[in-house]
Amino acid sequence: MTQSAKRILVTGATGFTGGALAKKLVDQGHEVVALVRKTGNVQALSELGVELAYGDITDRGAVMSAAANCDIIYHIAAVYRTAGHPDSYYEGVNITGVQHVIDAALEHGVKRTVHCSTIGVHGDIEELPSNEESPFNPGDIYQRTKLAGEELFAQAMEQQNLDGAIFRPGAIYGPGDMRLLKMFKQIKRGFFPLFGGGKNLYHLSYIDDLTDGIILCGEHPNAKGQRFILCSDEYCTLKELSSVIAQELQVKEPKFSPPITPLLWAAKACEIICKPFGIEPPLHTRRVEFFVKSRAFENQKAKDLIGFSPKVGTREGVKRTIDWYEEKGLL
Repeated sequence: MTQSAKRILVTGATGFTGGALAKKLVDQGHEVVALVRKTGNVQALSELGVELAYGDITDRGAVMSAAANCDIIYHIAAVYRTAGHPDSYYEGVNITGVQHVIDAALEHGVKRTVHCSTIGVHGDIEELPSNEESPFNPGDIYQRTKLAGEELFAQAMEQQNLDGAIFRPGAIYGPGDMRLLKMFKQIKRGFFPLFGGGKNLYHLSYIDDLTDGIILCGEHPNAKGQRFILCSDEYCTLKELSSVIAQELQVKEPKFSPPITPLLWAAKACEIICKPFGIEPPLHTRRVEFFVKSRAFENQKAKDLIGFSPKVGTREGVKRTIDWYEEKGLL
């Protein structure tokens, strides 16, 4: 390593955001360690030369071992909204896992620890655009446990002198993202129903801009003890976003706008029926809420305090994402 290079632990590095962050850190000349499960796909990390520390975020000893001699920890790992998991699984990863990171950071004297939360902690709120001080209103087990983990981390910063920072990303997308692929595919095929009219606001966070912001949280002196929202400079309605995607795909823009209520009833019924059996519901309430809940945020605090500067607008980000999907034969 060069004199300015650091040894950095990234949790969640087999995921989209953690993987992109690990790659950027390697490209910057840092020595990166990734806490990975033995069942994880580590090929991309291995090819980057990332040091693999095998273990689970729910295993305190594994986290403690991986954090040894690290200058910075970026805690990205979380369990997202996947069906079939009991509430205790979300609690184990999104709350207890955070405590393990806190313990390791304090034990090893890590210089800065950065925790990834979610804008979902704000839930469905009336104040738009929202900011870091907007009310919390988590709406599901994922959001509730992410909020509990964030508050645990904030408490450690305030009461245990943990040198840390928290960020809440917008809807993350860009080359490598698979979560929005279904939407792009449906628009290309000419059938993306805008349930309820697509009037709800949607706020994206392009992966390259996001990882720049995450690194600023890890390195900028002003980030210490702060919480930031990291999102792009613009937001739009879901209808407007679908139109941009259609234009870049050179297909017809979605127009069909069926009512939302029957779909929401069907989703709730699916979840009630499937949950006791641990079965993946064919329809999730969360997926339906994608068409209903508005999300729009300010990123001014991150700009003012740590110099966050998103460079990729929605149209350019969509274009780059489509190019990657097409390159990989996914569209």
